[in-house]
Amino acid sequence: MRTLLFIFLLFITASCSAQQPVENIIIVTTDGLRWQEVFKGMDSAIANDSRFNQGDSAYLFKKYWGHDEIERRKKLFPFLWSTVATQGQLYGNRLLGNKVDNANPYWFSYPGYSEMMTGYADTAINSNDFPSNPNINVLEFLNRQSKFKGRVAAFGTWAAFDRILNEGRSGFPVVSAFDKSGGNHPTAQQQLINAMLADSYKPWQEDECQDVFTHFAAIEELKISKPKVLYIAYGETDEWAHSGQYRSYLNAAHQVDAWIKQIWEYVQSQPQYKNKTALFITTDHGRGDAIKKEWTSHGNSIKDAYEIWFAVVAPNIPAKGEMKSQMQLYQKQFTQTISKLLGYVFKANQPVAKEIEAVFK
Repeated sequence: MRTLLFIFLLFITASCSAQQPVENIIIVTTDGLRWQEVFKGMDSAIANDSRFNQGDSAYLFKKYWGHDEIERRKKLFPFLWSTVATQGQLYGNRLLGNKVDNANPYWFSYPGYSEMMTGYADTAINSNDFPSNPNINVLEFLNRQSKFKGRVAAFGTWAAFDRILNEGRSGFPVVSAFDKSGGNHPTAQQQLINAMLADSYKPWQEDECQDVFTHFAAIEELKISKPKVLYIAYGETDEWAHSGQYRSYLNAAHQVDAWIKQIWEYVQSQPQYKNKTALFITTDHGRGDAIKKEWTSHGNSIKDAYEIWFAVVAPNIPAKGEMKSQMQLYQKQFTQTISKLLGYVFKANQPVAKEIEAVFK
């Protein structure tokens, strides 16, 4: 009888613990990364096309090819398909009817990032040159809560994040493109990162820096300032795709996976973060696929470019791995999902979509 009572109490304790909100969250985006590579790995049709393989299909097949989609996706995203697949949830494999879409009608970056951060597919936001976002974002909302005040930060390769997250209004630092990190009192490491960033090769002019600088600046922020909410936005997957360079696109995606692993291993080594932190990974839009040459492009003139994906790991949600049930989800639902992971209901002046209930069940 005592054994049964102990087991019952243990079950109740575990169930209650699973419902507790996490204390921290790290949100990672990698711009324009297709669900096709995430769930199927390297596309042989693109890799074999001399217009896109940068003259080195042998390299691509040696590094990323496998006898089936399961092996190929593990080669391309080893962390995603090991740790996340065993400890978290992955959504967006349309081959299984698991659909995640942009709700905005434009299918490019500013509208996508705005939708995922504000919970609202604002049709007025119809350009990457759109001025500062009038809608409240979830990072701004969290920064207003006493628990998170002054503990929120964002790092992005693209200069537009200042406007997307409305840095002037939101009250938390947004370090984007060639902004210096560390504020008025940078550490020696931050000074080095800033110097290297300033002197770096600028393939996209002043509009966007290389991912490596954003990554190391964000990691240093994580170590020094210990933010409770951290957003990291990588961009090279989109840039190399627009250039038609499939090798560089795959390498950038593979590198992001390695960096996420580095972040997660650091988080799990720190008492403040270990088993208290959620990790949310996604993208802003999809790309072409039905017409293979359109993999380089997106926007509402490109079929399939509204198709996206996301992954989440958190100690307060069940570990369900790849989601195989049929469902229709939207990017605008990410905002309330992120907020609910932390135990809050996101409220703003604009309409806000409901959370993704499947994440919590």
